[in-house]
Amino acid sequence: MVPEPNIQLIQILEKTVSSEKNELEAAQNYLEQAARGNLVEFIRALSDILAHGANSPVARMAAGLQLKNCLTSKDTDVKLEYQQRWLSFPHDLRTYVKKNILAALGTETIRPSSAAQCVAYMAVAELPVSQWPELISVLVANVTAANSTEMVREATLETIGYICQDIDAEVLATQSNEILTAIVHGMKREEPSNHVRLAATTALLNSLEFTKANFDKESERHFIMQVVCEATQSPDTKVRVAALQCLVKIMSLYYQYMEHYMGPALFAITLEAMRSEIDEIALQGIEFWSNVCDEEVDLAIEASEAAEMGRPPEHTSKFYAKGALQYLVPVLMQTLTKQEEYDDEDDWNPCKAAGVCLMLLANCCEDVIVPHVLPFVKENIENPDWRFRDAAVMAFGSILEGPDAVQLKPIVEQAMPFLFKLMHDTSVNVRDTAAWTIGRVCEIIPDAAVAPPNLQPLLQALVTGLTAEPRVASNVCWAFSSLAEAAYETASQATDGNEPDSYCLSEYFEPIVQKLLETTDRPDAAQANLRAAAYEALMEMVKNSPKDCYITVQKTTMVILERLQQVLNMESHVSSHSDRVQYNDLQSLLCATLQSVLRKVTPEDAPKISDPIMAALLQMFNSSAGPNRAGGVQEDALMAVATLTEVLGEGFIKYMEAFRPYLIMGLRNHAETTICQASVGLVGDICRALGAKILPFCDSIMSLLLETLGNNEVDRKVKPQILAVFGDMALAIGPEFKKYLELVIGMLHQASQAQVNRNDFDIMDYLNELRECCLEAYTGIVQGLKGEDKETIGNDVQLILPHVPHMINFITTIARDREKSDGTISAAAGLIGDLCSAFGHQLLPFVDTEPITDMLTIGRRSKTGKTKTLSNWATKEIRRLKATVTSS
Repeated sequence: MVPEPNIQLIQILEKTVSSEKNELEAAQNYLEQAARGNLVEFIRALSDILAHGANSPVARMAAGLQLKNCLTSKDTDVKLEYQQRWLSFPHDLRTYVKKNILAALGTETIRPSSAAQCVAYMAVAELPVSQWPELISVLVANVTAANSTEMVREATLETIGYICQDIDAEVLATQSNEILTAIVHGMKREEPSNHVRLAATTALLNSLEFTKANFDKESERHFIMQVVCEATQSPDTKVRVAALQCLVKIMSLYYQYMEHYMGPALFAITLEAMRSEIDEIALQGIEFWSNVCDEEVDLAIEASEAAEMGRPPEHTSKFYAKGALQYLVPVLMQTLTKQEEYDDEDDWNPCKAAGVCLMLLANCCEDVIVPHVLPFVKENIENPDWRFRDAAVMAFGSILEGPDAVQLKPIVEQAMPFLFKLMHDTSVNVRDTAAWTIGRVCEIIPDAAVAPPNLQPLLQALVTGLTAEPRVASNVCWAFSSLAEAAYETASQATDGNEPDSYCLSEYFEPIVQKLLETTDRPDAAQANLRAAAYEALMEMVKNSPKDCYITVQKTTMVILERLQQVLNMESHVSSHSDRVQYNDLQSLLCATLQSVLRKVTPEDAPKISDPIMAALLQMFNSSAGPNRAGGVQEDALMAVATLTEVLGEGFIKYMEAFRPYLIMGLRNHAETTICQASVGLVGDICRALGAKILPFCDSIMSLLLETLGNNEVDRKVKPQILAVFGDMALAIGPEFKKYLELVIGMLHQASQAQVNRNDFDIMDYLNELRECCLEAYTGIVQGLKGEDKETIGNDVQLILPHVPHMINFITTIARDREKSDGTISAAAGLIGDLCSAFGHQLLPFVDTEPITDMLTIGRRSKTGKTKTLSNWATKEIRRLKATVTSS
């Protein structure tokens, strides 16, 4: 008989599915208190309830759910904390609970199995620390034993799937054979239960990453591929979809092994899937070929990089996409004609997937795709059925990127009148796709868009389109963004990159800006992201404006400032959460637009408008700094202040006293990484703008930066930026930086010795960023203490001399590192040049070494202008020192 207290717990668990709100809340409160009161006993009791088959299915399911919630969380940090907590429980409790839950596998009558999830989350905590070593063998036996019931096999395979989904591949690599044995056993054609086949196929999907050793062996690979291909022919849709998902993932992970299977099986299987009337199946067929394109684009990049370096590529493309093009394109075209008239934007369907696949094919196959697509476009662009017109425009828009722009230009120019006409089509879907395609033309083949015969009708079509439905108008805004950039670039090429006096949009500039401002105020601007798109277009128009549009830029600046003030005055009327979200979004958009217009304001005009701008920004900081307010708004306001420092320079000093409390607040906001990062970046901007005038504020800022640097809870992304800011401060205050020197140099030495896991690409990127920021800081300190006017070594820079050997060691470590980034080479070259000019011939033995010479040779060949320039300069400085020593 179930112990007395558990009867009450069972009743409570059954009420967690109650439709009565009060009952439901009372049950949830009881369970939360039980977990807080005695978690160990609570977990034990839940495992008892789940293990006893006599309990109601609802109580068992709810017990499993509560137990799962004690073991894991969607929040990564909380999940880690829960795993540590589980491992800290007494051994006998964990053994008792695990025994209960394992015994429950296959005894539940509700799918999916709650016990499967609980076993998996315990396994994910225990297996990485070498506990519960017998688990995988127990699970495999559950699946392969002759007397296992269907429910036991299904629940066990679900368990294996959950474990594989959530655990690091290395943890299970040594047991991949056992796991595959169980999975393949469940996937076999002879398996009578579709539920079991589905659980097995899903488990295979989750285990593919750590079965590399099995894929490397031909016989095992053949067997896995045979089982997967057979499962794609299952009469059960769910099994078929899961098997196709496996093929999609196998193509990404094991592309190099697929040649043997492509002709005999994969091509036919996936093409058949693409033609399926069942959306889920068609989607996987299309996804397979999208993945092929992704792989082959990467391989093409790898091949061109290898050719540049004069070596063969590590992997080679089999050009499956090109080979299949003639069969794939007709199916994709047909799929494009299956749109829903009132389609939900968030619903992913075969029609949308076909458009994306076509774009990827165009990128992958380039010019070869054009003759396959154009006939369909020509036949259907004026088809009486809107679905075929829409498919024709979508197909045309999808192949613009990839093929050679010069060859496409005459085709696009020919198509433009049709696109303008389709902007007035009776179908909103067609108008939307036409607007999107025009946007693609403006972005990818801008010469066709700004060509004199097309420009005026294009602008007329776009301006009219701004009054269309939000989804159409939103695409029109994007077209304006691309058009402004293209027009400006064309004009600035004629002026060697300088700001042009005029450009082809000049006479239309003011009415377009006016129309975009009106669009941001449309009552339906919240739909289809229209308001944000219109402000984005406005920013691009202003950013890419020539000199003769400056008066409109001035007017626009005042309009944006006025709007910002109006929005801030609405603060007291914001009551609901949705109002608050809209209010914050609008503030962020206005802040971003303000930055864009400020960058165009002349140095003479900036001080005339900076007072009301700064007043508005301070008001924003004040209102968004309270509890439950928007961090995003603060971040946008910080970026706007950064732009203001840029345009005002030393003139920003008048605002420093009023702004200081908010800067300090941002630097202390360790919980919101983006705000802390923006604040640190802003300190660098302020140092560069104010120069020596920043001195009275340096002590408090420096103490906050050091505090943040030493705080282990601060996100690691913030720390490299802080190091770089030390360099900005040293450059700003020059010799006055002496008082911080020892402390800062100590921090830089420590950071420069960082060691990381070199198999993790993200960590390697972080290491390169950290190194680059250290080098920039050293450079700023050397330049700051050297001073601008010193031709000879001054006393202040001599303070660095004891630290030069460490700096050179650091540079040498970077020089020897095969994974150094272009940015670190650039920063290292800059520091070498500065050290040479500061310390002269004393430095020659340190820098005239093979690793440094080799690194500077790589730098001089860089495609990045800055790296090339600094590497050339550092090389010349070393040669100059050599010449001095030789002549003396």
